[in-house]
Amino acid sequence: MSGSRASLRISLNSLRAHKRRFAGTFTAVLLGVAFLAGTLVMGDTLRGSFDTMFAGANSGTDAVVRSSNVVTVSGEGQGTRQPVRTNLVSRIEKTPGVAAAVPNIQGAGQLVGSDGKPVGGQGPPTVAGNWIDDPELNPYRLAEGRVPAASGEVVINRGAADKGGLKVGDRTVLRTPDPVGVTVVGLATFGGEDGMGQVTFTGMTWADAEKYLTPKPGGAASIQVRAGPGTGQQELVDALTPVLPKGVEAITGQESTQENQDMISGQFLNLFTTLLLVFSGIVLLVATFSIHNTFAIVIAQRTRENALLRALGASRRQVVSSTLIEAVVVALAASVAGLLGGIGVAAGLQTLFPLIGFPFPEGSLVISGVSMLLPLAVGVIVCLGSALLPAVRAGRTAPLAALRETAVDHSAASRTRAYAGTGVALAGTGLILTGVVASGPIWLSAAGAVLALVAFVVLGPVASSYAVRILGRPLDRLRGVSGSLAKRNALRGPKRTAATATALMTGVAVVSLFTVFGASLKATMDQTVSRSFAGDVAVSVPAFGAGGSGLSPKLAPAIAAQPGVETAVGLGKGVAEVDGAGRELTITDPAALAEAFDLGTVQGSLDKLGAGGMAVADTEAGKRGWKPGSTAELAFTDGRKQTFTVRAVFDRSELSGDYVVTREAWAPHRGQDSDTLIAVSFKDGVSTADGTAAVEKTAAAYGDPEVQTRDEYARTAAGAIDMMLTLVYALLALAVVIALLGIANTLTLAIHERTRELGLLRAVGQTRNQLRAMVRWESVLVAAFGTAGGLALGGLLGWVLVKASEATGDTAFVFAVPPVRLLVVGLVGLVAGAVAGWRPARRAARLDVLRAIATE
Repeated sequence: MSGSRASLRISLNSLRAHKRRFAGTFTAVLLGVAFLAGTLVMGDTLRGSFDTMFAGANSGTDAVVRSSNVVTVSGEGQGTRQPVRTNLVSRIEKTPGVAAAVPNIQGAGQLVGSDGKPVGGQGPPTVAGNWIDDPELNPYRLAEGRVPAASGEVVINRGAADKGGLKVGDRTVLRTPDPVGVTVVGLATFGGEDGMGQVTFTGMTWADAEKYLTPKPGGAASIQVRAGPGTGQQELVDALTPVLPKGVEAITGQESTQENQDMISGQFLNLFTTLLLVFSGIVLLVATFSIHNTFAIVIAQRTRENALLRALGASRRQVVSSTLIEAVVVALAASVAGLLGGIGVAAGLQTLFPLIGFPFPEGSLVISGVSMLLPLAVGVIVCLGSALLPAVRAGRTAPLAALRETAVDHSAASRTRAYAGTGVALAGTGLILTGVVASGPIWLSAAGAVLALVAFVVLGPVASSYAVRILGRPLDRLRGVSGSLAKRNALRGPKRTAATATALMTGVAVVSLFTVFGASLKATMDQTVSRSFAGDVAVSVPAFGAGGSGLSPKLAPAIAAQPGVETAVGLGKGVAEVDGAGRELTITDPAALAEAFDLGTVQGSLDKLGAGGMAVADTEAGKRGWKPGSTAELAFTDGRKQTFTVRAVFDRSELSGDYVVTREAWAPHRGQDSDTLIAVSFKDGVSTADGTAAVEKTAAAYGDPEVQTRDEYARTAAGAIDMMLTLVYALLALAVVIALLGIANTLTLAIHERTRELGLLRAVGQTRNQLRAMVRWESVLVAAFGTAGGLALGGLLGWVLVKASEATGDTAFVFAVPPVRLLVVGLVGLVAGAVAGWRPARRAARLDVLRAIATE
């Protein structure tokens, strides 16, 4: 029999005889591959569904005419464009090859649902526009009711209607941002779906759209063009280009569709799938530790078996090969099962997403070759790589080892390990301090964080002996002999204890990292509001991303006119290019801004900016060498450039923004006008309750926006962080589950290894309850060590992330450690350890005493 066939036969026989030993490895690989495959399949399905939806919705549009002047601010997708003049329609219609051309007005418009709450606004845009009568140029299709024919009539997409509890015939309010009373006369679909993702759409008459969504009549976001028979899209664009004025361009319908697809795929979907892939990597990293530990224990238990094989003539290569073959077989079986599980996960999410408000487009799952082959390869590589070192160790087994008892683990006393781990820890600390404290390159901090993780792994066996002794002291008094035996069992194999705890440590470290970083972000926001917001209440529309319609610019003056109000200042937003880069502008009354916000030290004067002056944050002024009296050229979306004089430079820009100009300066360039925030200060003697009531009464006539005290505003601003943490905890739950499976598998293998010892304990009087308690407390000690290490490592990495974020931005971050949340994480780790030890403890208590004693 050849060596390869012998290795294969030995491996398969070993797997059949000891298949339960690899149950934990099988499960870890299965879950990791399922997570990865499910993420890839879901991403491909979403991307394919949206591509199909956009292609179908825009199939009748052959060309789009729009402004070529665009200003893109960091974080925006397609940027901001100036409207095109609608009088171009007649010129376009006369162009050879054009069958039809219609203006397309678009702006922000947020519906109010039947419950009085705004619909959407939490990320995706809330869009309003004119209803296009040409069905081939309108991406929306009327599904119910009729098209708007009179002022105040609207068609809304079916998804928005369902979300807002609206139906045909209902009266509601559309915030543009001025509240407009409307009647729903029809429901529409987009590309056969209830909407374009979570984007809400309200279609109005042409006159209403022009009145409420444009700064002045005669403008539209674009002009949709349909080609005549025999005219291709590029041919149509080539014909249109010569007749268009400067600053206006034509693109094909396919290019417009691709831009919309990129807006969804390139921003939302890529971010979403990247986030899931990162957590898939964390899950697989945790699985790697668990798998490596399982193979290391199995190889240690088979020392005599491997030594006998060597004594009978097996070569080192054959012993190594037999171990690796076992790993490959387990990996292939688990990965194939994981692929099926991943498809199931994607199918489940396709059903679940619509139930939680995310309209997953209908259609079959898109299962590509990459989505199947990549997780399969990753599963095999992870399992094979984790088993490689134990396999090499097995190959080094000497034939005489068959005559020896199981080797004693002396890794806790290894000076080499202690010195090496300490050296790595010092190197990591040095890199972190250089990158964070000395403001070095960001990659130094990242490299230091990686070395810190390596140091934790290397020093694990050394640290475990000390940590278990300290953590196990209460057991001696509280649990007596069972507690003492549990502590000694955890101490007898420090390398095994450390390897088992490392998987849990990694999961807890990532949870702790995000917990600390989230708490630091919230503390930073609290400090920002407390330091910079000098008003008594804030008026805002809860929204983030591109959602919401903002606040009416008329609201701030109306509030300011109330008897008890000292100051009410609205903050709007605009965009312009400064030195070729897009920048956000804050549109406001600068003098009133200084009364409602603490801008720190102000050089120059905010009182007389006028139409040609601006105030700039000192961080921006420092980059460009500006000071009061300096001049700068700003380029706007309308193609015009204007020279502004820096009238003031201020310190604190967290809430006010980096560039401040007056409404007078912005008026010639503005589009749809709105405020994002109104800060209100009350006169002396006016209580917060009375002042708030007066503001709420005034605001009710402007769409009923939310009026909050300073503390409430800070909590609302930090609400997105809590949502992020909830998502992180949910995604990391799988990593923690795999870590706990690793603990349970290690204990199960340890019980198999100590069968005779357990039988002797039972023979000398240990009860089943005492045996169960001993195993469970050993599991708790291992989990406590991993949890403590994870909390420490996560806190360190959280601090590094906070400092790195501060170094890459202009905001002074506050480092905050949330003791209650971290305590909950610690308690969950301990409880999870007890749960992980439940089944192994139950199995140990069921051992037959005589058979256990007779075990070799």
